[in-house]
Amino acid sequence: MAKRTGLGRGIGALIPTADSSEARPVDVFFPGAASAGQTDAADVATTTPSADADDAAELVAIPGTRLIEVDPHEIVPNPRQPRTNFDADDLAELVHSVREFGVLQPVVVRRNEDGQYELIMGERRTRAAREAGLTAIPAILRETEDEFLLRDALLENLHRSQLNPLEEASAYQQLLEDFGITQEELASRIGRSRPQISNTIRLLKLPVPVQQRVAAGVLSAGHARAILSLDDVETMQRLADKIVNEDLSVRAAEAAAKTVGNRVVAPPKAGGRRAHLDDVADRLGERLNT
Repeated sequence: MAKRTGLGRGIGALIPTADSSEARPVDVFFPGAASAGQTDAADVATTTPSADADDAAELVAIPGTRLIEVDPHEIVPNPRQPRTNFDADDLAELVHSVREFGVLQPVVVRRNEDGQYELIMGERRTRAAREAGLTAIPAILRETEDEFLLRDALLENLHRSQLNPLEEASAYQQLLEDFGITQEELASRIGRSRPQISNTIRLLKLPVPVQQRVAAGVLSAGHARAILSLDDVETMQRLADKIVNEDLSVRAAEAAAKTVGNRVVAPPKAGGRRAHLDDVADRLGERLNT
């Protein structure tokens, strides 16, 4: 059988040469991952060829998972995927890479209630594999409850810095609602600070046209925070236009926001209204001869 390529360091040896659709013991490993118990190097060596013994000795077993090969066209999307925007140019580059080298990192899937492979992590890799015409890619099959689907997908994208600020804010808000937890608890669960969670969620208060600019990358999260310092929607939109039209930096946008925020209607000068009324009265008096 031809040697499989593009499966990553030490992982190819863990895929059985028999029918990959068959059940596989728990012998999928990840470098440095935490687990209930460490796997002895001797035990690992018995399940891998000697050429990979050094690599395998550094790997740690993850209970409840196994490595399989699956047709990317048979993978259904994660219904809670927080990421909605995928750059076409970046995806095209990935398609070219996948076509030439294969999928280097396994996607992560689970079996849903209908028995389908449901994606947990690896949306871009799955899309690229489909476009590249692959009929089999490496996948880690694992048991994941519904409530953890969004969390796992969110964490993967956060670690890869692939979410735009609005996608991140929406995912945070959904996690808060789904789990019924506080921002402090969410921050501790995903390794973010509470102020970072709070500031990101505030982006959802932006007017929709401004949100669209943030999602498209026209405005940065820093620009968005400057805009949020204003009170009304119309002023927010005007500042957003100014930032885009004048290509303002975040610092310049913050300064502009302070200028706009401090702008108030000048009160009438002392005696001005009285003088105006007196003038009107004089002119009326002249016309009426009084």
